[in-house]
Amino acid sequence: MDISRKLGVLVFCGVPAIIGGGIVYALFGSYIPVVVFEVFLLFIAGAFVSK
Repeated sequence: MDISRKLGVLVFCGVPAIIGGGIVYALFGSYIPVVVFEVFLLFIAGAFVSK
């Protein structure tokens, strides 16, 4: 996988991190579930990029 494709995957995963983080905060009203959600997305993005 070339560098431009890896950056594209990271941007593709970055949008759900921003939007999803706001949704998770609105649902739970705390930053701890947001951090858990962001770490989960980080692991998924890392799995895609490491291929």
